[in-house]
Amino acid sequence: MIRSILYATDLGLYAPYVLQHALALARGLRAELYVVHAVEPMGLFAESVLQTYLDDSTLQELRSKGLGNVMANIEQRVLEGFRDELGDAQRDGELIRNVCVTQGDPSQVILDEARRLAVDLLIVGSHSHGAITDTALGRTAARVLQLSEIPVYLVPMLQHRG
Repeated sequence: MIRSILYATDLGLYAPYVLQHALALARGLRAELYVVHAVEPMGLFAESVLQTYLDDSTLQELRSKGLGNVMANIEQRVLEGFRDELGDAQRDGELIRNVCVTQGDPSQVILDEARRLAVDLLIVGSHSHGAITDTALGRTAARVLQLSEIPVYLVPMLQHRG
């Protein structure tokens, strides 16, 4: 029985389409819906630029306090974006129990969150917003499919429809 679902979003162009699948499943199954979004870690170039212009204490404060504030801000924007997308269907928004934004490798963040929440189903899109359109599956979706210990509901992107 499916009682809880984790929807992994990249907040890309097709995210609203995948969200509609997640909401329809949650509604139909009367399941709780959780949302996770992974923010890629800062690259070496960005890190070196910050080190060039900030002293060690400012950089450490930015890492400890600033990152948490940025993540909380993204979580709030994700929730507001969902409300805007849902429009008249605001009741569907009540199905969403929590939005989590975490920094890290997207596939690992998704799998870790699924374990932490002990969800029964994962929902992911087949590609991210920047994926090459001639591949059958994006890197994150492929890794989640390979490593997930629970069922994965894969939503194909619209560009693959004939």
